[in-house]
Amino acid sequence: MDQTRALTALAPYLALAKSATSPRAAIDLITQATSAPNTYVFAELLQQPNIHALRRSDEYGVYHYILEIFAWGTWQDYRANASNPILSEQQTQKLKLLSLLSYAAAPSADLSYAALTSKLDLSSTSELESLVTIAIYNSLLTATLNPAAQLVVITSVAPLQDLAPGSIASLLGDLSAWSQRCDSVLSDLQAEIANVEAAAQQKAKAEARREKQVSAAREEGGKASGSAAQANIKGTRSGNRREDDDDADPMDVDGGMGGGGGKKRGSGVIGGMFGKMGKSSGR
Repeated sequence: MDQTRALTALAPYLALAKSATSPRAAIDLITQATSAPNTYVFAELLQQPNIHALRRSDEYGVYHYILEIFAWGTWQDYRANASNPILSEQQTQKLKLLSLLSYAAAPSADLSYAALTSKLDLSSTSELESLVTIAIYNSLLTATLNPAAQLVVITSVAPLQDLAPGSIASLLGDLSAWSQRCDSVLSDLQAEIANVEAAAQQKAKAEARREKQVSAAREEGGKASGSAAQANIKGTRSGNRREDDDDADPMDVDGGMGGGGGKKRGSGVIGGMFGKMGKSSGR
């Protein structure tokens, strides 16, 4: 529930306060306002002249005090003075709901079943769970019940209760502490971001080195393959020349000796000489 809705619910009682000129009328108006279903803020009602006048009365001043408890107090504040007037059932539930908001909003509050049951004078944990459920359905807080851990887990609290007089200094201290915690978290986040960026840069450099090494290895491999291919080609050519030389040598020997290995060379000078000798013998 937001403050606008709560103020809208209080508006009729603010209008009636202008005509509540007698103490009894002012007291009745306080009782009606604190018993109504959707009224959860009361500072504006306290500021009305006819209501504020009760504070100066010895006889009726306690009712002004009761309204102050609804505005910024708790059930424990009400129970602290046994002379306080008895509240109706609706007023009792309203004050306990507002007290639950105060306890839930307090920093480092003990929200265990045992602690809340004691603070709110509840008879059982089931009564506490019922009260928390009413608060949730009336949008007074966002919470979950954890029966296994006997704990009320608060997510958010509606900003309905007013600040008590003199509480500004305490509020400023709380805000200052919260600001320091935010600064600390921000500093930690910035340090973590710097670490992530540094790690990313180192990884990028390592990747670049690896790629450079792979490229160099590929180039070396290409050069080695080219050299081997050229060596194979040279070896093949050299082998072919040796084979040609080997084939030519027998022909030269055979031709020189006059054998039949070389046809043209066999009819050379020596062959001619044997021919002439044959013709001379025939004569």
